[in-house]
Amino acid sequence: MNSGDIAYILICSALVFFMTPGLAFFYGGLVQRKNVVNTMIACVAIMGISIVMWVLFGYSLAFGGNHGGIIGDFRWFGFEGVTWEAGPYASNIPHVVFAIFQMMFAVITPALITGALVGRMRFKALLTFVVIWSILVYYPMAHMVWGEGGFLAKIGSVDFAGGNVVHISSGVSALLLAMILGRRKGYEHNIYRIHNIPFVVLGASILWFGWFGFNSGSALAANGLAAHAFLTSAVSAASALLSWMVIDYIKEGKPTLVGASTGLVIGLVAITPGAGFVPVWSSFIIGALVSPICYFGVKFIKNRLMIDDALDAFGCHGIGGIWGGIATGIFTKSSINPVARWNGLIFGETKLFVAQIIGILVTILVALIGTTICVGIIRIFMPLRVNEKEEQIGLDISEHGENAYPTFTGLDS
Repeated sequence: MNSGDIAYILICSALVFFMTPGLAFFYGGLVQRKNVVNTMIACVAIMGISIVMWVLFGYSLAFGGNHGGIIGDFRWFGFEGVTWEAGPYASNIPHVVFAIFQMMFAVITPALITGALVGRMRFKALLTFVVIWSILVYYPMAHMVWGEGGFLAKIGSVDFAGGNVVHISSGVSALLLAMILGRRKGYEHNIYRIHNIPFVVLGASILWFGWFGFNSGSALAANGLAAHAFLTSAVSAASALLSWMVIDYIKEGKPTLVGASTGLVIGLVAITPGAGFVPVWSSFIIGALVSPICYFGVKFIKNRLMIDDALDAFGCHGIGGIWGGIATGIFTKSSINPVARWNGLIFGETKLFVAQIIGILVTILVALIGTTICVGIIRIFMPLRVNEKEEQIGLDISEHGENAYPTFTGLDS
């Protein structure tokens, strides 16, 4: 084992973990003042739930053993057998270090879903959803993509750091759950103003910082592949940021800070599945194109379909992740990372592109079925949505009895 690799992956794990508080600030800044606490505590609570579940049985289900290429077993229940020795997934770092790194992905993924549900889902129902969803969707997806004998890995589909596992699965689930919950009261007429733009920029900056650990750490070593993934991530984010600003200029006549922040985040989403597979030059294209794709995707979802995906969880993570998976099938160069069996479409090979499309479709199907089952189970025991009065008051007071901004400041009086 290599002490440098161990140190690097532990640092990357800490960076990825820090992304979830960053997401709390990003989402929290985008919502109305009366729902800031509820939006942020959703991310904080998920940090606790996801870690406990991962250590007890989540890691074992995702990476322990193999049943039909879909799920593992309970051989590592409570991290029993997850030791300081090298494990089956990396010979250069302890098994427990690999498990810790993967744990951070399991933390942030369900937190992404909460952006679609702002202002209308009961907190108890949300946390119950996260528990069931992790079991039915996240753990099987992690196994199929990254686990030994996983179905999608077997057919040759690649996902360097979570395009399918993290972004498409959470984005599709968020969209379906938003549709099931229904629109916020007055959605057709109200203007939902962003209450704290500095929070949005702070959150986006933390996400960008943590994403370097997210993507480069997926090399599982402090090596050239990690540096490559770091660079492609930076380039894609920067390109998407600039691309979104250009769209703002064209559509609104002036750039916006929220638009630039959104652009950099979706640039990171788009490069995630291919960060360690595609050439650096292609990351310019991937980032530059994801902004118009997501921008018009969001407009279509909200204005045409009238789906209340409050903070564009599907519009950014779902659509951005789908584009990223497709782009990986187009631009991958197997000489960069031999985990990819074939080159991408642009280099004259079609097998990887087909495998990527299959991987995306399977992920969408798993997310839709899993989310439907989750909702069906929860509805047996509790309502999903707050009542009209609670929604009007705001979930900070009705669900938590807290107010982010005391009334003596004049902000809520």
